[in-house]
Amino acid sequence: MVVEGDMAGFVSQKEIVYNGLLPYADRLDGEATELLAEIKANLSRAVLLRELWPGVAFWSRKLFSFLKLYGRRFSKEDHILFIKLLYELVTLPNLEPHMMQSYAKLLIQLLKKKELLSREDLQLPWRPLYDLYERVVYSKTEHLGLIWFPNSVDHILKALIKSCRLYFPASSTQEMLDEWRPLLCVFDVVMQKAISNMELFLPTIMPPEEHSQGFQLWFDELMTLWISVQNQPSWEGHLVNLFARLANDNIGYVDWTPYIPTIFTRILRSLNLPVGVSQMVSPRYLTNSYDIGHLVLWITALLGGPGNPAQEKLTCLFNSIASFYHPSNHGRWQSRLMRLLQRLPASVVRRVHRERYADPSWITLVPESQKLTDEDLKEFTQSLIGAALLAMFSKTGSTDAAYALQNLALLTPELVIPPVLEKTYAAMETLTEPHTLTATLSCMIGMARSLVSPNNHYPEGRAHVLPLLMGSLPGVDPNDFSKCMITFQFIATFTTLVPLVDCSSAPSQYSDLTEIEKDLCFASAEFEDFVLQFLDRCFALIDSSTLEQTRDEMETDTQTHLESLVELGLSSTVSTILTQCSIQIYKMALLKVFNFATCNIFETCVSGRMVADMCRAAAKCHPAESLRLFVPHCCSVIFHITDNVELGGEDELDKELLWNLQLLSEVTRVDGEQLLKYQGDLERILCVCVRLRCKRAYSLACNLLEHTLRSLSLIYPTEYRSTPGGFDTDLPIRDWGRAGDVAALGVRWHVPGPEEENFVFQLLSCLLHRELQRIKSHISGEQPMSREELLQSLAIVQHCLLGAGSMLPPLDGPHVPDLVPSMVNLGEMKLHIGVEYDDSRENYRESICQTMRLLLHHILEHSEDDTKSLFVIIKIINDLMLFRGTHKREFDSRWKSFTLVKKSMENRLLGKKQHIRALLIDRVLLQHEMRKLVVEGSEYKVVHQELLCNLLLLSTSTYSQVRSRAQNVLMAALGTFSFSYRDLIPRILHLLSPQHNSSTQQQFKGALYCLLGMHSTLCLASIRDWDCVGAVWPAIVRCGLSTTLTLDEPSIGRLLDDITDRIHRQHDTIGIYFTVSESSVEVANCIAQSHNPDPCLEAPSVEELKEGLQRQRIRNVVAARKYEKLVNDLLDCLEDRDLPWKFEHMATDLLSLQLREDHPLPPDAVLFFTQSLTHDSISIRKVGISALAGILKQLKRPKKKEAVKPSDIGVIEDPEVMCVGDREANRWLQYDSSSLPLSQEQWDSQHFVEKTHVGYYTWPREMMIYAASEKSKDDLQYEEMSEGEKIIFEYFSDPEFIDQLIEFLSLEDRKGKDSFNPRRFCLFKGLFRNYGDVFLPLLWPHLEQLASDPHESSQRCVCEITAGLIRGSKLWSFSQVDRLWKLLCPLIRTALTNITVETYTDWGTCIATACEGRDPRKLHWLLEMLMESPLSGEGGSFRDASLLYVLQGGLAQQQWRVSELLHRLLAYLEPKLTQVYKNVRERIGSVLTYIFMIDVSLPHTAPTTSPHVAEFVTRVLERLKPLTLELEIHNHVHEENTQETDERTQAVKLLKTVLKWLMASAGRTFTTPVQQQLQLLPLLFKIAPVEIDESYDEMKQDARTCLSLMSQGLLYPEHIPLVLAALEEMTSSRSWHARFSVLAYLQIMVFYNLFTLLSAPTEVLCIRGLVMQLLLDEQLEVRDMAGTTLSGLLQCQFFPLDSSLQTQLQTLSQTPLPKARGELSSSDLVRRHAGVLGLSACILSSPYDVPDWMPQILMDLSDHLNDPQPIEMTVKKTLSEFRRTHHDNWQEHRQCFTDDQLLVLTDLLVSPCYYA
Repeated sequence: MVVEGDMAGFVSQKEIVYNGLLPYADRLDGEATELLAEIKANLSRAVLLRELWPGVAFWSRKLFSFLKLYGRRFSKEDHILFIKLLYELVTLPNLEPHMMQSYAKLLIQLLKKKELLSREDLQLPWRPLYDLYERVVYSKTEHLGLIWFPNSVDHILKALIKSCRLYFPASSTQEMLDEWRPLLCVFDVVMQKAISNMELFLPTIMPPEEHSQGFQLWFDELMTLWISVQNQPSWEGHLVNLFARLANDNIGYVDWTPYIPTIFTRILRSLNLPVGVSQMVSPRYLTNSYDIGHLVLWITALLGGPGNPAQEKLTCLFNSIASFYHPSNHGRWQSRLMRLLQRLPASVVRRVHRERYADPSWITLVPESQKLTDEDLKEFTQSLIGAALLAMFSKTGSTDAAYALQNLALLTPELVIPPVLEKTYAAMETLTEPHTLTATLSCMIGMARSLVSPNNHYPEGRAHVLPLLMGSLPGVDPNDFSKCMITFQFIATFTTLVPLVDCSSAPSQYSDLTEIEKDLCFASAEFEDFVLQFLDRCFALIDSSTLEQTRDEMETDTQTHLESLVELGLSSTVSTILTQCSIQIYKMALLKVFNFATCNIFETCVSGRMVADMCRAAAKCHPAESLRLFVPHCCSVIFHITDNVELGGEDELDKELLWNLQLLSEVTRVDGEQLLKYQGDLERILCVCVRLRCKRAYSLACNLLEHTLRSLSLIYPTEYRSTPGGFDTDLPIRDWGRAGDVAALGVRWHVPGPEEENFVFQLLSCLLHRELQRIKSHISGEQPMSREELLQSLAIVQHCLLGAGSMLPPLDGPHVPDLVPSMVNLGEMKLHIGVEYDDSRENYRESICQTMRLLLHHILEHSEDDTKSLFVIIKIINDLMLFRGTHKREFDSRWKSFTLVKKSMENRLLGKKQHIRALLIDRVLLQHEMRKLVVEGSEYKVVHQELLCNLLLLSTSTYSQVRSRAQNVLMAALGTFSFSYRDLIPRILHLLSPQHNSSTQQQFKGALYCLLGMHSTLCLASIRDWDCVGAVWPAIVRCGLSTTLTLDEPSIGRLLDDITDRIHRQHDTIGIYFTVSESSVEVANCIAQSHNPDPCLEAPSVEELKEGLQRQRIRNVVAARKYEKLVNDLLDCLEDRDLPWKFEHMATDLLSLQLREDHPLPPDAVLFFTQSLTHDSISIRKVGISALAGILKQLKRPKKKEAVKPSDIGVIEDPEVMCVGDREANRWLQYDSSSLPLSQEQWDSQHFVEKTHVGYYTWPREMMIYAASEKSKDDLQYEEMSEGEKIIFEYFSDPEFIDQLIEFLSLEDRKGKDSFNPRRFCLFKGLFRNYGDVFLPLLWPHLEQLASDPHESSQRCVCEITAGLIRGSKLWSFSQVDRLWKLLCPLIRTALTNITVETYTDWGTCIATACEGRDPRKLHWLLEMLMESPLSGEGGSFRDASLLYVLQGGLAQQQWRVSELLHRLLAYLEPKLTQVYKNVRERIGSVLTYIFMIDVSLPHTAPTTSPHVAEFVTRVLERLKPLTLELEIHNHVHEENTQETDERTQAVKLLKTVLKWLMASAGRTFTTPVQQQLQLLPLLFKIAPVEIDESYDEMKQDARTCLSLMSQGLLYPEHIPLVLAALEEMTSSRSWHARFSVLAYLQIMVFYNLFTLLSAPTEVLCIRGLVMQLLLDEQLEVRDMAGTTLSGLLQCQFFPLDSSLQTQLQTLSQTPLPKARGELSSSDLVRRHAGVLGLSACILSSPYDVPDWMPQILMDLSDHLNDPQPIEMTVKKTLSEFRRTHHDNWQEHRQCFTDDQLLVLTDLLVSPCYYA
């Protein structure tokens, strides 16, 4: 025991405050210190003795529990040491994945509170963590099945890195950039890896003086990269996340102002909102959109600062998307918009908290100039409030909006609460729209605290509390369930915050009241009314839900789910209200409830439970008053009935008796001290009633018994008022909405005293003792009982145990010896839970335990079908082992509901646990319960062993329900007692073994189920322990030989499938080699020598340390032996001829899970898998293929690599200035047909670099390339091969084996579904990589034969082998490679002539796979062959398209390194662009995309040597000349008449191909060549049709698609004038189709580039001019479209609706129409119509509100109702649209009009009567 004196000067990091409020808090300090000393001693000892399992694993779990129980109650030194130790452990190389994951979880917990440790205190190196991450997430062997990771491992590692990156040293940023910059090649998949690594690792929290070593090193480079990339490649999201984090961590230190327009434009684009009529969304945008959480962080961090530039953009953003929030709109974009709205206010609240209220810590503060001011917050709220009020009534529910409003109300209550209040009052008055009531109430619940608390911003809020409460009463409505629940929640929320006390006399006593306070005092007189009316409503609710009313005769008499919810809502609301009442109101309410409960007799099922619950809620608040009423009444009724009549034997009893019993059993659930007064009565009733025969009666009596015992024996708080000390002290209205104070919580505890303890044991000796005697005499046969009587006895025993469980000491005794060998103590921790056990009393837990075990055997022998009794016995056994006053399930659900309530009522702004008092008390109680439940890692004692064996007996008994319940308990127990599974598994396996003859089918199933386990618990079949796996897996396979097992019964087959499936899902590699690093040992030494508290053991002696090392060595050897034994056991099973096929498959599966990277597979297993390649069963063949690919990887010989300096080869150093892309220095990497390695000398003189990305961005610090190899040493000689290699060599040199293998491989598996199989490719790649070309002669004839066979399966087989062959020959010598290609080229040619629709994708995959990550100079044979003549036209259009596809697959993999080939291909294709066939055109379009992909305009990038788009477009335009002169282009070319060669026809054909190219490149390229596209725009406008019609030919469809995709493109400021010039040119076109398309283009372009355009005012004017010009177009359709466009632009607030625009439109609309000889002059009509359209646009631009200019414009419009067509039509449409959109909130909107205007409007909007 640690003496307190040792702990002088101990400063804890951060404890859990709630521990100090427990009634036994004084004992906890000592306990925690003792426990910490134990953990420090044993953890360090385990590491020093190198015992990772079980020692370190066991004690790190204890440390985890310590954190849960006491928080970080250790000194800073210890904290740092623990972190360092775990960091060393997590990064141990070759650590078992599961163990690594559990250390990572603990480390995350230790690092969680970052303010506790500064960067000075702790520094962690980043390399080890990065190596670990690389090893796991980018594992090279995982796909081959050589290592298995747990499912969540990526997730946990990322979380760990996030916690650690804070503590990476300052120099780490530069090191990381050196590591990942060389990977930044945009065309390659490594780009994704590089950017996501940067997002994860780069540290962003640093003191300002370190910024030059931090983000300033990369910010400009990455920012320019981000700005210049378009089309959202998949890595862009990671970049955005990185910027968001940077902005959030360094508010005020990064200047974002120049980037704000770009940022907001990109944000708007990433929301994927639909715009315009005919928009097509490029599918790419849907998958790679930004993560909303990070966007919100970024926006929040940008706000504030001088001028607050971001706020203006944010307002504009929400204005332009506000209409999408209206409930009538929904689509797939909706959830993203809702998330944005929900998270943004919460994020701003977090920021304000950090700036104003957070405790100062070492993390840099936000500079004063950047902090958000109250003005900023007002602006912020105003920009969001509109959207939030619309989203309240959304179809997806109001929760998102409620959460947003809750947070906005914290920031600026005076702006948010009034509009919601208005809506709430309106909703309370209407009866027809219940959904508006539920929506508004749920929003009010979130804002309750902001409304009630005495807030200086919004003092008048409190006056609304009473009207709201009274107004919500009608919601307690038996007919509408959801309304009822939300009303209960609403009332409960408000009454928790407000003491219901009548203070109307206060103004006469206090002189210092403000006016508002006086009003509140007078209003509070209504509280009494409110409470009594509420109770009346509840009584009505109960009356309407009695059993007779809600059920037919036939149905059950249990509660339905809905009823139980209402019951819960009802009782908790009543309890809240009565808790918060003053004592006067309480007494009136109590009488009311008492009269209601006692004047009626309720059935005990539905309504009875509700009433009893209400009574319990009432009794809890003031037990003394309420018990005085209830107990005497109930007792007298019960005595009266039981004394008079002879009831003992009746089966059905009087309802009155049942009802009073029920009432009494609920009322006694109150403070135990008050029950002592009624001790005699209660005891007498219990003794009589538990022996009644009627089942309902005795079960109610048992409940009464349990509740009485619990009230007496448990520790719990006795009151939950919102202020400590009651309501009669100060002026209650000043306590409205007050938060509880953790420091002065004033919890009143009930702690059982000696009298109560005596009463408990008196009851037990009177009732429990008697029942145990009866059961014993039943077993011995002296007094046998009937089943019903036995059940009754068991019920009494069970309820006694449940009631008094916390006072009965846990089962004890000797523990089971020798479960695990360990040099470290593995004892349990004993926690004090406030009970002192009295040894002098009888230990009832022991006696129940013995009696139950006797009874169990008795029943199983004599009456096994008495399942009801067995059910109860199983429950009793469970409680005997695990129950100490709380069940885990109850605790979990209470914890969940606690967090929910906390979330809905917390004040995020102030933080610091500003919760309401009731919630804090609840949390303290949960802390107490949690201590009772910490039993994991308990010692496994002999008593437990006996009980578990009994459970196993029940788990394998006859009846399935008994089995399944027993298995549940058994699984829970195994999870609780340390290492108990090692004792049980052999017992379970004994039942499965084929030698165990007497076993039955049921035993078999039971035993298998025990191995399977439940979903949430551990699965014994896949436990990570060599002893267990080594025993269990072979046993499961062997049970196939058992005589009792028949597979005829489907359930057993399914069960076996489930077990293998679960093993597969849960299997992760079990470690063999555990070695503890020296650095971990050093840290452990420091822990062993640390103080405060001193470790409780001496550090291990030298002898022990030696023994530890010795044991580590032995353990590793033994583990390897166990591994090999398991493999050999499984192989033995497989050799048994009698094994059914199902078990053979199972064994093969299990065996394939045992491939490892750190230990070779035993040769016998290699033999088995090689043979299984030609097994009859397809599933075994599949397993064999995968396994063999893995085995070949194991056998791979390491090749030596050498480091080279790039500048030595390329002769040219990189310039100092950063230069990326094709440059002199990396010229030597390019494919160059003039210097191909065609001879041995050339081959040897070149340096081959296989990875494509190397050298594109920057050179890596040291470049490793494969050393050149000589011929002789290369091929494996047979003598040098290992066992395994020889086996594979012999089989693959055997012609018969090869014949059979190829035959199987070229079979069809699933017709039409098969495709290139990467597993088979891996197999052949491995073969040729490991053995060179030894097997080629045997395989070759087969390949030639397959290649000439056009069948799908044969071709696929050739593809797989060819790809494997090319990739496997990566390191062959020149002569081998040369020979190979001489054979391969003709073969591939043959195959490609036989290409078919089914196989062309396989060939594409084959060539792409073959070229992936290979140096193009080594593949020149292949590339040159493919380039020969793809478009020969020989095999028809299909073959041409396929050959291009295959070629494209190869070139696309090579990216920037084959620029010469791209030039050649382009030169070859250009004359052939006028293809006739559609499929060839599409393919050429796609190929062109790849050819120009390399031509990017990224920062610092040199002009590429690959083909340039600009030159190509110039050449194409030259050929399209004939078309540029035409007005509209129609397609007159048909596919057949290919003879015509005039220029126009050729140009149309060319144009079709160009369109295909534009479409293909729209989403794929990284930067869009805007200038070049603009040159083609006029052509597109001429083709595109206006209306959507499927029957148009392909060219028109394509042109429309192109326009739509181009208009969504991202524009840079320098491009905008060019685009507008092109559009302006088109508006003067003679074709009205083109003018119409301009408007469609404009709409989308403006929306998708909104903020970029807004930052250029001249362009805005230009666009406005364009639209106004088209509004005056002579073509009606164009004018309409211009009107629509105008209203859209006004709605985005793209330009303001100022008076000049209004005047302009009004003048136009008043153009006089002269009557010229009865005809209308058309130009005047056009002008007048334009004006009317413009006014309509103004009205339609605000669909959901009425700005102050609107009434006047509506009046102006109404003057035109009788104008000639088309004006009349426009006005009518506008008015009906106005009516549709403003109808919902007409009550609000009508206030904006004067009475005269309303009269006119009513005339206009009411449809004219037909009969007038």
